Amino acid sequence: MSSKGFQYVYGPVPSRRLGRSLGIDLVPFKTCTYDCIYCQLGRTTDKTTERKEYVSANDIVEELERKLSDGDSPDYISLAGSGEPTLNLCIGELIDRIKTLTGIPVAVLTNGSLLWMTEIQHALMDADLVLPSLDAGDEALFRCVNRPHKDISFGRMVDGIAAFTRRFRGEVWLEVLLLGGVTGIPAEAEKLAVLIRKIQPTRVQLNTASRPPAEEFVFSLSPDQMVALKGFFPGRVDIVSSGERGVAPTTVLSNDRKGDILALLGRRPCTVADVAGGLAIHMNEALKHLDNLLAAGKARTIVTGGRNFYTINKNSG
Repeated sequence: MSSKGFQYVYGPVPSRRLGRSLGIDLVPFKTCTYDCIYCQLGRTTDKTTERKEYVSANDIVEELERKLSDGDSPDYISLAGSGEPTLNLCIGELIDRIKTLTGIPVAVLTNGSLLWMTEIQHALMDADLVLPSLDAGDEALFRCVNRPHKDISFGRMVDGIAAFTRRFRGEVWLEVLLLGGVTGIPAEAEKLAVLIRKIQPTRVQLNTASRPPAEEFVFSLSPDQMVALKGFFPGRVDIVSSGERGVAPTTVLSNDRKGDILALLGRRPCTVADVAGGLAIHMNEALKHLDNLLAAGKARTIVTGGRNFYTINKNSG
């Protein structure tokens, strides 16, 4: 494998919804249409609705070809990463080129804010799976939880997700993130349920904040609370577990394990089990590398919900 590093392709990461997911960044860190209070990446630094070629499809495909040459076979290739992927004008071209490169299914993780745009609907048509989000049942709570760009209206966002779902040939899994004392209460669940009946996704996936959030006032729901709220939602409803996924180690190893781990931590806080599962290495190897990164000042730890997360130390230079 080339000694060149990876700037846009990272992982695979352990995903509670997608198994082992090979991630692709289409925009610079925290370039997004929202500034969600629960975001595991922290506050948005570039809140925008401007679509442009933030990263070229050529650069991403070159990295992806090198990554896949390792011989690893993740469950999904996911367009997600450090911001809102539909902001990148080349997302449609990229999906088409990935489909010619590999048979691994392509998933798009989007906040759904721009799905009302016809050009974005068209660009995503060849994806296998699209996973938009809906975190609030009305405009006021939408502004409070998602803190969207001023040009994004709640009604158009919801209508856009519904229109895309009707048109899309693949599956749409709608993520609903419930927060303690905010959206995770019966009255708000009922509002969300009305909108979900309009959208009619393939499935609804209920989630809660399980990693260090952008704001300290964000609280997660307990498993019992999640189960109690599940009955409010229509159709096929899954509760996304916060438990660790067990992934058996493989013999596929990168020439730059430190770089792989830093790429993971730069996109999301991870436990030791997250790193081991995502990169398909033994827990002891993951812990060894994480301890070395801590000692070098490249990483730091955060405790959330009684679990120890590692994240990149942005002050390490």
